[in-house]
This record gives sequence, C-alpha cells and structure tokens, in this order.
Amino acid sequence: MEAKRVETVSARVDAAVSSTDSVEDELELSAVRHRPEGLEQLEAQTRFSRKELQILYRGFKNECPSGVVNEDTFKDIYAQFFPQGDASTYAHFLFNAFDTDHNGSVSFEDFVMGLSILLRGTVQEKLIWAFNLYDINKDGYITKEEMLDIMKAIYDMMGKCTYPVLKEETPRQHVEVFFQKMDKNKDGVVTIDEFIDCCQNDENIMRSMHLFENVL
Repeated sequence: MEAKRVETVSARVDAAVSSTDSVEDELELSAVRHRPEGLEQLEAQTRFSRKELQILYRGFKNECPSGVVNEDTFKDIYAQFFPQGDASTYAHFLFNAFDTDHNGSVSFEDFVMGLSILLRGTVQEKLIWAFNLYDINKDGYITKEEMLDIMKAIYDMMGKCTYPVLKEETPRQHVEVFFQKMDKNKDGVVTIDEFIDCCQNDENIMRSMHLFENVL
C-alpha cells in the first residue's frame, strides 16, 4: 500500500525542483490565471515552493494549453494510467472532488490546491478531502449507496489486475463492514466527524481507505 501513485508524483515533483527556473513560466501562469500575483498566492495557499509550482504548471500546460481541463479531457488523461480497467466512473468522481467551485472545469489553481493536500497535507486534511470525494452529492453526509458507488468505481478500474480476481460482490461486502463501523449512531448516514473518528481509530479501515490514494 505504501507504493502509492501520489508518492510517485511527489518524487517526480521533488526531482524536478533542481531544474532551471523559468521566468517565462511564471509570466504565463500569471497570464492564464489573469492575476500577476497568482504564483505568490498559490505559494502561500499550498505546501509547494515556487520552483515546484513552476514544474507542475509546465506539465499542466502541456496537457491543458487553455489553462483549464473539462471532465472529458480529465477522463482521457486519467484513462491512460489504468488501461486495464474502466476508469471513467472513478475519474468522474475525482473530477468533481477537484472541481471545488463546481463550474464544470478544473483550473491549475484547483489542481494544485487538491494535490497539495494529497501530497503534503496532514492526516486530518487528507481525510476531509476523502470525505468530500465519497460525499458525491455534497450534502455533508455519506450514504451507503454513495460509498458503494465509489468502491465499485475503484474496483472497475483496479479489479481486473488484482490477484486473486475480485468477485463481483466484494465491493458491497467491504462497504457493509466499513459503513457499519462508521455509522456509530445508526442513522443511515456517515457524518464527517464519524468518518474521521472511525478512520483514525481503526487501523484496518485506515489502511483500506488508503486505496483511494493508490488511484489518484
């Protein structure tokens, strides 16, 4: 579980920091975001250095020259990492988690704010981000159906390359166990406090919840 894709991304970012600074990259970033102070603001709001932001922006700009990415493009990019499965549904959920203002597109600012939490955030910050991912309709609660939708999406993407091959009922079985532990007052929904408390105090769930990090 520790060989996470997010750690691979982090290693690439750290390795790239030693490359030469580019004033042009900073100017282009400011132009795309329409704010000359954009880089300074992102440096203050995230845990990335100026050099790291420049490196990340180069990669983002190569994939998304317009400075924003829509859901279809996001799905196409994400599918390249999981050719053995169907990543479209999970990419849809992930896109919505990055699209914090729900305007149908992910800007470079949206991207690095989320990535900063996933790569450099505290356990609490990561769990809040995960809760938002599982809270599909953004009503402040996770239902069993929402948790199952996310789990099914992950297994659709990852299941074909696991050994032994996962059975079709496996996601539902896992959700039944997780949800029963998380829904402490048995009201049929999981609040953010229940989610965080359960994850932090149950080693098995915490380890299983890291699955979402493997597919980011």
